[in-house]
Amino acid sequence: MTENNQTAPNPESLDGLSYEEAREQLVAVVGRLEAGGASLEESLALWERGEALAKRCEDWLEGARKRLATARDASSDGGTPA
Repeated sequence: MTENNQTAPNPESLDGLSYEEAREQLVAVVGRLEAGGASLEESLALWERGEALAKRCEDWLEGARKRLATARDASSDGGTPA
């Protein structure tokens, strides 16, 4: 995440993030929160952004789990994935 004045972009912008991008931005948000020095308003915005990024990462991981389970089930059945 590049440093700029926009600490909490619109949550819809998360839809296009890959897992790696979301995780990288989450690490940056956590780092800024841990460093301190932000105003209360900025800290709240960072927290909200971090929560949204964490959810985006969870969604990616859940999707990967489902895909792996589908592939595993298909290979154990001798068929091809749907």
